[in-house]
Amino acid sequence: MAEAEELKAVLGKKQPGDIGGAHIGSLLSRGKDVVPVTIDVQAITSTHLAIIASTGAGKSYLAGVLLEELLKPYNRAAVLIVDPHGEYNTLSEMSNHETFHLGNYRARTRIFQPGEVKVRRGALTMGDLRYLLPNLTDRMDYLLQRAFRDVQREARTNKQDDERWTLSDLKIRLRQLGEGEADDEQGDSRYKETAEAIIWRLESMLGQSVIFDDFEHLKLNELFKPGQCSVLQLNEVEEKQQQIMTATLLRRLFKARMATQKKEVDTGDELYLPYPVFVLLEEAHHFAPASGDVVSTGILKTILGEGRKFGIGVGLISQRPGKLDPDVLSQCNTQCLLRIVNPIDQARVAESVETVGRDLLRELPSLTKGQAIIAGQAVNTPILCRIRTRHTKHGAESIDAPREWVKYTSEEAETRRTRDTALPPDVGHRGSIEDFLG
Repeated sequence: MAEAEELKAVLGKKQPGDIGGAHIGSLLSRGKDVVPVTIDVQAITSTHLAIIASTGAGKSYLAGVLLEELLKPYNRAAVLIVDPHGEYNTLSEMSNHETFHLGNYRARTRIFQPGEVKVRRGALTMGDLRYLLPNLTDRMDYLLQRAFRDVQREARTNKQDDERWTLSDLKIRLRQLGEGEADDEQGDSRYKETAEAIIWRLESMLGQSVIFDDFEHLKLNELFKPGQCSVLQLNEVEEKQQQIMTATLLRRLFKARMATQKKEVDTGDELYLPYPVFVLLEEAHHFAPASGDVVSTGILKTILGEGRKFGIGVGLISQRPGKLDPDVLSQCNTQCLLRIVNPIDQARVAESVETVGRDLLRELPSLTKGQAIIAGQAVNTPILCRIRTRHTKHGAESIDAPREWVKYTSEEAETRRTRDTALPPDVGHRGSIEDFLG
């Protein structure tokens, strides 16, 4: 048997406490905490990460452990997690935990509610509009595309930025085109009804939403700061809008990091972002599904393919790898695989993950909660790992239904409900008004 110290040195590229190390657990075949498992943060932030598991196997817990490691004083990462279910708000406990303090450094967590992060309407592309307004007729698509191109050109001329058009600008231009300018024939109103139909749909989708705005646009340097974990909670946002929001954010991020690296922007510009970032996407199969292309898939593939050059790392978390785009999954060069039972999901993992041998993949259905196979660029060899205990509370614990039922029907609970719902007792005699007046 190899000594613990020898295994510790051989298995991982980093050791606990090293700059760029993330201590996520210990070797499963040895006692708890005997041989620590530390992954290389530089590898996961440059060649990307996938956390794959069935429901209840512990993928969100592992993600929480990883986020804690990224925010410790020896990493101080700039991290954003897209949280469709509101499971990561407990990470705010880090700011008061001594593990995340060193000298004047203190890890910070910012929770962004749906109404706090705005998408400027001018940042939407024609593809975004088509996605938000499905089933456009050929005539509607032509008219919308013409109006969109016109307001972009006008914004570029008058405001020196083609993203500065407003919903009002777009509606005005549609009405103008509806009155005959579509074919440059004054007085031809054959497009009028079409224009009004598009305007109605635009107003219902973009005008009534809490996430779209003509002017507000949360700055990237507020979402991303070294030593800050930003949690973008989207649990109250409809799925299509989640995808649009994520796509817009990733496009802005890619543009900002590329412009900054190429020295095309100066300090103070809204695209100036002078440090690498890491984005973790929960429920990744909603943003890059295998069946059918959604608006966020394209930019996600671009970042996974080219983000390394500009300091953008991506982590994908999914319970259904069979529903995740295979090209997206295959570009994540570090994999954390927890229990996977579904044969389709097992097959997708086997196709997309080249660094894990078939013998280890056969272990996936038998892994228990909190056990994982770690493989890829962030470790020297595939490792069976026991995930360590979190410093912060886990926000996605399963509800213990039998315990809740027993608690609800207990004598104490029944007494409390009876007391809380009882009417106040009558005080004195409630006679008629005649009795009161004598």
